[in-house]
Amino acid sequence: MTLQKIGGFAALICAATYLFGFAFLVTTLAPLGFGTSNIDGPAVVAFMQSQPGFLILWNTVIYVINAIALAVLVAALHGRLKANTPDFAMITLVLGIIWATLVIGAGMIGNVAVERAAHLAQTDVTQAVQVWLTLHAVELGLGGGNEIAGGVWIGCVSLAGLLGRGLGRIAVGLGLLTAAGGLLTLIPAIGDVAGAVFGLGAIAWFIAVGCSLLFTRSAALRPQAETVA
Repeated sequence: MTLQKIGGFAALICAATYLFGFAFLVTTLAPLGFGTSNIDGPAVVAFMQSQPGFLILWNTVIYVINAIALAVLVAALHGRLKANTPDFAMITLVLGIIWATLVIGAGMIGNVAVERAAHLAQTDVTQAVQVWLTLHAVELGLGGGNEIAGGVWIGCVSLAGLLGRGLGRIAVGLGLLTAAGGLLTLIPAIGDVAGAVFGLGAIAWFIAVGCSLLFTRSAALRPQAETVA
């Protein structure tokens, strides 16, 4: 199996982790304020005590598994784009590695926050809440609460795909829209809405990119010396 095919499956895994995240974000975790700026720290700690393994699973899927699949996808897309846009492809490789690193870092901190808070809650709930909120803020800063790194990478990949004809029009269009949503998370007043646009757009983009890697080939540029008779 080629790296392109593996990358296609990795993109679909990325989409699946986002779908998993959204499914529980709007159901089980919605009453706790996850995904908004009004998260309820005491309620989260109480949730940990009643379902201690759930947030570990949540962080592992949406961050750790996503980051591993993302790293594979970054490598595959670099291979896809470098023939026609080598300089742009190198930029996407660097930016993609940065994003994957931030994502897996957020997941590790998220899991440590849950483990530490759950331990403290056995003797001091108030301290457990403060510790979790502090570490959760670090987690959000790395990538859970803003999508700057992801927006820039997806935008650059989409532009490279457009210029070098390495991705289909649907993937390029979805990528540019998703990238805009990611960059707009920088504005606090619309951060929650922009984050939702980024997340939903990323699901569609990952699926489109996965299908492109699995079922189509990048169009090759004509040799420089070729002329029209």
